[in-house]
Amino acid sequence: MENIEYAKIAAKVLSDKKANDIKLVDIREKASFADYLIIATGQSERQVNGFSDYIEDELAKYEQFVKSIEGKTTSEWILMDFGDIIINLFTPQARDKYNLEKVWGDCPVEEIE
Repeated sequence: MENIEYAKIAAKVLSDKKANDIKLVDIREKASFADYLIIATGQSERQVNGFSDYIEDELAKYEQFVKSIEGKTTSEWILMDFGDIIINLFTPQARDKYNLEKVWGDCPVEEIE
């Protein structure tokens, strides 16, 4: 499987678990550290923390293991590094504050239902 397929699996997990405003950003042309970013919002820190657990478990089934996780203790913003896929999980307030969509605004974006 290619990285885009793993990214779409993670995005589907988020969709299935009722994450909001899920975006898959193709950063291959702008960054050397990863190919794709996923940005999603949960309604609470508890929900955001749960999303990270679900994604970690699901991608492990495909032998895609998280290299590092930041923010798990505060859960306002959890960053999961899978190497070529970076997943950013936010509470609504943190997403507004950090506005990653603006930072990567010139990259192709796919909105996930």
